[in-house]
Amino acid sequence: MTTIELDSNYVMHTYGRLPVVFVRGEGCFVYDENGRKYLDFVAGIAVNGLGHCPPKVVEAICSQAGTLMHTSNLYHTTPQPQLAKLLADASGMNKVFFCNSGAEANEAAFKLVRKAAKAAGQPKKTEIITAEQSFHGRTLAAITATGQPKYQSAFTPLAPGFKYVPYNDVSALKSAANEKTCAIMMEPVQGESGVHAATKEFLSAARQLCDEYGAGLIFDEVQTGLGRTGKLFGFQNYDIAPDIMTLAKTLGGGFPIGACLARDKYADVFEPGDHASTFGGNPLACAAAIACVSEIIDGGWVDNSLEVGAYFMDKLRKLPGIKEVRGLGLMIGAEFVEPVAKTLAATALDRGLIVNAIGDHILRFVPPLIVTKELVDKAVEIIAE
Repeated sequence: MTTIELDSNYVMHTYGRLPVVFVRGEGCFVYDENGRKYLDFVAGIAVNGLGHCPPKVVEAICSQAGTLMHTSNLYHTTPQPQLAKLLADASGMNKVFFCNSGAEANEAAFKLVRKAAKAAGQPKKTEIITAEQSFHGRTLAAITATGQPKYQSAFTPLAPGFKYVPYNDVSALKSAANEKTCAIMMEPVQGESGVHAATKEFLSAARQLCDEYGAGLIFDEVQTGLGRTGKLFGFQNYDIAPDIMTLAKTLGGGFPIGACLARDKYADVFEPGDHASTFGGNPLACAAAIACVSEIIDGGWVDNSLEVGAYFMDKLRKLPGIKEVRGLGLMIGAEFVEPVAKTLAATALDRGLIVNAIGDHILRFVPPLIVTKELVDKAVEIIAE
């Protein structure tokens, strides 16, 4: 049987995969089973921030794999606290909980804010406000937080205690917040909705409301974190600090790892037994993440994201049929006047370019942070054709 036949017969049909089998990657390129080369402007959905198989991450993984891979969190290991310090120093946060994915990081954040309210003697303070058209993951609480009914309808009843407001609607946010609010959770840039950045006014209102009601401000930076938006963290574009921040995707350079970071009163809320992850923060994942985060910071890739992202958006705006180009850094959405996005994505794949269609009108671009202007020119040339 072919790989695609094996997949059809033995893998649950949770993905609408494109008819291509990738077997190797290097930098901004992947290669299929026939040896064909593709320019990758999806990067594993913003995971491969340093491209495919970045040498320093590969070296760290190989070295750690030959030393110690897993012990559980019943014991201390060296890489986990080293990574925690690296992330805390870079973000201004105080402490970190490690897990394996963005959804798990968000689950930790939900539990953290609810435990904090109860610890403060406010057991009825349980509501979490999120945005319509948001995306926070696939676990039951995470899809409840996700303000999109299409992800929720098959899995009701949903977790209680979540409220939604239109993204960037300050008035609606103010109306939704009250004494029962234990957190407001927002993405600095919504990816799944078609790449929409928050306004500073909206995030400022969220910060002010959290301060007013004693609630926690959570920024879901699973996709925006670690250089994607032209800043190391998305919130730095707004100069508005969250109380809690979640990370995943780029964090491991292609290796699965998630993190929930907290500061001030939220940093010490969890006690032994409150929350856990068997695999979370294992030495192998943390070694990969240390190498990845260090290279992003020290290699100048955040600045590259800002510079090449601006160049890319300028190029896209000159294409015919474009209604709007929006985004921050190398998190970019191009909206077309006509419903051509899916056709363009399929045609681009045939011509050796990987892009992501969001609905019928929008292409999302999240290439590796190491992408060059020359590769952007090549991608735009293929799209223009």
